[in-house]
Amino acid sequence: MSILSLIINPGSTSTKIGVFEDENLLFEETLRHSTEEIAKYATIADQKDFRKNIILKLLQEKSFDINSLDMVVGRGGMLKPIPGGTYEVTDELLEDLKIGKQGQHASNLGGMLAREIGDEIGVRSFIVDPVVVDELCDIARYSGVPELPRTSVFHALNQKAVAKRYAKEKGVAYDSLNLVVVHMGGGVSVGAHTGGRVIDVFNALDGDGAFSPERAGGAPSGALIKMCFSGKYTEAEVYKKFVGGGGFNAYVGTNDMRDVEKMIQDGDTKAKVIRDAFIFQVSKDIGSMACVLKGKVDAIVVTGGIAYDKEVVAGLKEACEWIAPFTVYPGEDELLALAQGGLRVMNEEEKALKY
Repeated sequence: MSILSLIINPGSTSTKIGVFEDENLLFEETLRHSTEEIAKYATIADQKDFRKNIILKLLQEKSFDINSLDMVVGRGGMLKPIPGGTYEVTDELLEDLKIGKQGQHASNLGGMLAREIGDEIGVRSFIVDPVVVDELCDIARYSGVPELPRTSVFHALNQKAVAKRYAKEKGVAYDSLNLVVVHMGGGVSVGAHTGGRVIDVFNALDGDGAFSPERAGGAPSGALIKMCFSGKYTEAEVYKKFVGGGGFNAYVGTNDMRDVEKMIQDGDTKAKVIRDAFIFQVSKDIGSMACVLKGKVDAIVVTGGIAYDKEVVAGLKEACEWIAPFTVYPGEDELLALAQGGLRVMNEEEKALKY
C-alpha cells in the first residue's frame, strides 16, 4: 500500500513543500515570503502559524485532502548534536527546535510544522538528518586549541541521501562502504563515511576546509587574529567576511558558479585562477578524508549544485580519481531525501530514532 507524505523544507525567505506518493513526487511548490512579512516576527518560532496557514491554504487551493496523508516530514534544525537518521518529533525535540538549541535558523520550523500538522490529522511526524548530525570519531574533534574543538555542521541530509543512493544502486548496504562524499553548494562539505557513519567532515558553516561560493573556509588563523584586533572591523563584519561574503563572493563578486564560468569564457583570467584554486582546495579535502579512511575508499561521491559544472568535476577527477572511482549526482533533492527518510521508518526498514 502506498504512503502519502507532506514534506516541509523552510528557508529564510521561502517554504518549499512537496507531496509524495512513496518516492513519487505528486507536486511541489516554493512559497516565497517577503522580507517585510518575515520582519513582523520577533523569533523564528513566531513564524510557525504564518507558515502553517499558507501551507494549508496552498493544499486547499490544489484540492488536496490533508486527511489522506500518512506522515509529515520536516527539515531538521539546530538541535543538539545527534547521530544521523530519522527522528520522531517528540516533545523534547520540539522544545529544542523552539528555543534553537544551537542557534536560530529557519530550518527549526520544519519539525515544528510537521508535528503540528501531523497531530491535527493524527499521523506521525519526523525530521531527517539535520545539519547538526554528529558522528565524528573522538580523535576528529581535536583542533589543537582545547577551547575550540572541531564540530560537525554539514550537508548531512544530502550527503547521507546520495551515499545511500549509491549503495542501493550497487546493491550493497550503506554501512558496508567506505565513501568520501563531496557536497558543493553555497558551502562545501567533504565527509568520510564508514560503517554508516560520517566519522570526519569539514565544517561547512564557519569552520574549516575549502573556500566555497559564500564561505572562506580554513583561512590562516594568525592573520585572522590580527584582523580581529586591528580595530578596523566589528565582530559581525569579520564574521560576514567568512560566512556569506567569503570565497567566490570576495574574489570575483558572485556566488554563482555559472557566472564564474561565463567570466572565464569571456577571458577573465582572475576568475579562472579562483576556480582552479577552488578545485585545488576541494581536492586536498578529498585527499584528507581518503587518509581518514586509511586509503580504503570504495568511491568518491560528488553532489550539490556545483556538481553540474563539468570543468570543476573534471578537475577534481584529474586530481583524485587515482584514489577511487567517481560517481556524480548533480544538485540536491532535499524534498525527496526527507521523504525517503520517513519512508524507511514507515516501511520498517529502519526504526525511528529517539531524540
